[in-house]
Amino acid sequence: MPQVNLTVNGKAVTIEIEGRTLLVQLLREKLGLTGTHVGCDTSQCGACVVHMNGVSVKSCTVLAHQAEDADVTTIEGLASGADLHPMQAAFREHHGLQCGFCTPGMIMSAVDLVRRHPNPDEQTVRDELDGNLCRCTGYANIVKAVMAGAKAMAAN
Repeated sequence: MPQVNLTVNGKAVTIEIEGRTLLVQLLREKLGLTGTHVGCDTSQCGACVVHMNGVSVKSCTVLAHQAEDADVTTIEGLASGADLHPMQAAFREHHGLQCGFCTPGMIMSAVDLVRRHPNPDEQTVRDELDGNLCRCTGYANIVKAVMAGAKAMAAN
């Protein structure tokens, strides 16, 4: 069986995989990182977003072997110990979640959005989160949370 070598949340990983294994399956089933959710299996919902080499990707569309030598960060890798990442804290503070299923993908997408647009306006946030679906919130508090998270990230 082939192996893949990658770094996940700062830790080097070498693991045997089947050739058809998706990155989301590797993270959830092989590494137990269940914060990355599987919502649709068709890359429509964004619940599976992780960062690969600093860029957000839908991990249900990436074969695990494509992550060879990549640096992957999941929602579990954002916090620093007990201290939440500023975007995570903003989602909590601004009620940017209800059921929470979409939240990990939203947060990972938002962190990448802020990396590319450090001071986003509301329309930019809405446009950039277009590939992340939420069935509960109506997005108003998500947008508020992302904008607050952007300010908090700039202050750090």
